[in-house]
Amino acid sequence: MLDIVTHKLRLYADPSRVVVRPFHIGWAPGGASSGRTERLVGEVMALSVKDTRDELEIVLKDFEARHWQTRRVFMTRYDEIEEMMGLDGSEIGDEKRQLIGAYFCHEYSYAAAALMNPSAVPHFDQSGMPAGSMRILMSLRAVGEGHISSVAFREGIITAKNELKLAPEPPFATAADVQGSDEEHVPSGPVTVYRHRDSTLSGTVIFPITAAQSKGLEDLRLVQFRHDDGEVEWLGTYTAYNGSQIQSELMRTRDFRSFDLVPMTGPAARNKGIALFPRTVGGRYMAIGRQDGENLFLLDSDRLTHWEEGTRILKPRYPWELVQIGNCGPPIELDEGWLLLTHGVGAMRKYSIGAVLLDKNDPGKIIGRTEHPILAAADQDREGYVPNVVYSCGAIRHGDCLFLPYGVADSSVAFAFVPIKDLVASMI
Repeated sequence: MLDIVTHKLRLYADPSRVVVRPFHIGWAPGGASSGRTERLVGEVMALSVKDTRDELEIVLKDFEARHWQTRRVFMTRYDEIEEMMGLDGSEIGDEKRQLIGAYFCHEYSYAAAALMNPSAVPHFDQSGMPAGSMRILMSLRAVGEGHISSVAFREGIITAKNELKLAPEPPFATAADVQGSDEEHVPSGPVTVYRHRDSTLSGTVIFPITAAQSKGLEDLRLVQFRHDDGEVEWLGTYTAYNGSQIQSELMRTRDFRSFDLVPMTGPAARNKGIALFPRTVGGRYMAIGRQDGENLFLLDSDRLTHWEEGTRILKPRYPWELVQIGNCGPPIELDEGWLLLTHGVGAMRKYSIGAVLLDKNDPGKIIGRTEHPILAAADQDREGYVPNVVYSCGAIRHGDCLFLPYGVADSSVAFAFVPIKDLVASMI
């Protein structure tokens, strides 16, 4: 019997968490010509000094206390419009420039609808940690207006006694964004977004940027990846959704200041749920995928961004997973093999979490799997935005336990500690 310890802490959706984002008129459905931008700027330029001050005061009264360095944000946004339109800022007063910037911004509540599907990795900064403690970094899927998903982060510490302590969220959140974007055309292909130089990671949100991502960045599966030369990079696979089509993409960062968002190619990248191994195996990049939507496949490649059809290694067997199975994050390396957390969908579309142990040198070989779920929705955990679901995008090893953050009913995030020895012993 597994002695899973659940933590009393829960994270919930919070409509009060808002950010200021650029409002790109040309990115609206159907597009727009530069004439609309020129007209809007012209209207503000035509305001008298008094009317400009009055309108700016209204904007600041409504929003300045809700956001970090609001005036600077407006000025930064103005600078982008100035460059696009060839304006001469030296001839335009500060108040008018701030007001122009405000017209090209909007407020977004990024976690108003749901907060779910976390993943965890070791933090990039372990300085000052006592023996047995680890600083961690979690990604979270935040769902806001229009059911658009973005990526939020939380930092914390796990102590030697398996106590979880999350760093407080800053009062203001900031959006990581692409620099020098085209006001008239939605970006496509690889893009790089940047965290604001003065913001904390716990207050940073990554929003959809490209056309392929327009309706969401879903279910980021983070992994601390060690390359063959010893260099460490944090990688995350996620699903880009545009409202009708999905594709797998890769987030790459070495410093959590800049983030490359790169589309992946190949037949396996056309579906969701790819999870990377934390290192190469036999000189090849490895991943777990579910390109048929039902079974788990082992993928291998000579590139991190291209994945061909893999080999099926796991299909539904037990009642709790008969509808379909998938991964709950990147495989975790143990002495005994690769520990892969899975999710299974059973009757009434109930999601549960199980586990599989893969051979360390031949991950296509199954050593054992859990006959019963290690975690399932029960009692109050069944209720929420999407009922009867527990789901994780990645656990982390901490000493003899797994630290397992998981989504509950697509409505909140909970945390558990699972003894690794007992988990492996429970497999058949």
